[in-house]
Amino acid sequence: MTLSRKINPLLLLAFTALAFVVMGYHPGLEDDGLYLSAVKSQLNPVLYPHDASFFRTQMQATVFDVWMAGFVRLTHLSLSWAELLWQLLSIATILFCCWRIARLLFNDQRAHWAGVAMVAAMLTLPVAGTALNVADQHLHPRNLATALILLAVWRVLAGKRWQAVLLLVLAFFFHPIMAAMGISFCFFLTIALLDPAPRWLGKVSGAHPTLRSSQPALVPLSWIFDPPNPIWRSTLLPRPYLQLYRWEWYEWLGALAPLFLFWLLWRFALKRGESLLARFALAVFAYGLFHQALAMVMQGVPSLIRLTPLQPMRYLHLIYIFMPLIGGCLIGQYLLKTSVWRWALFLLAINVSMFAVQRDMFSASQHLELPGRSPSNPWLQAFAWIRQNTPTDAYFALGPRYLAAPEEDFHGFRALAERSQLADDIKDGAIVGMVPDLGETWQRQVQAQQGWTSFQLADFERLKAQFGVDWVLIPYPPVRGLDCRWHNDSLTVCRIP
Repeated sequence: MTLSRKINPLLLLAFTALAFVVMGYHPGLEDDGLYLSAVKSQLNPVLYPHDASFFRTQMQATVFDVWMAGFVRLTHLSLSWAELLWQLLSIATILFCCWRIARLLFNDQRAHWAGVAMVAAMLTLPVAGTALNVADQHLHPRNLATALILLAVWRVLAGKRWQAVLLLVLAFFFHPIMAAMGISFCFFLTIALLDPAPRWLGKVSGAHPTLRSSQPALVPLSWIFDPPNPIWRSTLLPRPYLQLYRWEWYEWLGALAPLFLFWLLWRFALKRGESLLARFALAVFAYGLFHQALAMVMQGVPSLIRLTPLQPMRYLHLIYIFMPLIGGCLIGQYLLKTSVWRWALFLLAINVSMFAVQRDMFSASQHLELPGRSPSNPWLQAFAWIRQNTPTDAYFALGPRYLAAPEEDFHGFRALAERSQLADDIKDGAIVGMVPDLGETWQRQVQAQQGWTSFQLADFERLKAQFGVDWVLIPYPPVRGLDCRWHNDSLTVCRIP
């Protein structure tokens, strides 16, 4: 075994650890409030007797919850440690694939590792106006699907297309929408690698008939095509990331500029005789142009409004992985070279800046919320007490916008407290944007909590009479008349008499 073969695995492990530290780890954060609740429901079906519909309907699109629960039962690991393990494996696989792709596209080893370093630092890079990051700070089926899609891209570049097909099918079971984007890109990449590459590929300006007709087949859920209702439409208004024509100019720039950059890379690589890099850049450009046109049609034709939950602009997710990968490779090859000082400044700049952004975003929480650590966040302290000291069938109200409360940092109550809650306006509202059938239930519960900050005992008693809510998590000190069992400096947990 050569020295490089011994060093390469160590470098991959080092960049995986660095990426994990830079991006942070926050179980139960944002979308994980949905997925983690679903996994816990699989492991303990008595949980969430009042509100499981707010995550179970969307789980029809993925095997993630069943698979994760099965892994926990098989290995006898705790769920918290199992999720941490798979988060690290996802990051490691993403970086491994980036390294493999870079090795095929560039001859210089310095370029390979500069590309990996750039991706490792940029895992929390926002993807234009899509409300996505390259990877999430918690285990998400999108992280797993991304790893599988990148494995498929590597295998296509290596000429092993049937292996890519199997990997894409597996990705589809975890995240159908992202897998559909991966399938599309691998199609364009396969065409670009033909010898000679078809001339039409460089002139893509609209939806290819075959791909256009296959789009509905990529959607496994019939509720995507349910007719819209006024409540469903109202959930789109506060979520401009779902509506392309409400994007700001800089979000449009974030969508279109990468396409132009890959077009430039295609021309640059052609002039230098770097055939594989040129074909890869052409595939990215054609894929992006096709999906941009498709998204503009899907979001511009009123009769197609129910396709909004497919979020066609998510095609940018793959491009925002390839952009730092190729950019890092070019920096390594033409700028960093063998200079130790340049490498040191490069690594310091990209990692410290991204770390600082994450610390600022989740300033009230520990940067690495690892299993077994006592939380410093007052909301997480309350969630932990509730999980350990209230009945399994307890039904909580926290207010319709608790996720946006100071110091809450968008941690999901259901996932971390393991108790049912009255619907919230933010995350549950996003679910209604995909599943209109939940609209009436959601609207009734959210409207019943209007004026939450000035609620008195009579208001809480009204919630109990109307919905069966018997517990509340409210600011400390509490209003008079509630049976309060626990508090910290910010919050108190009370039972409604």
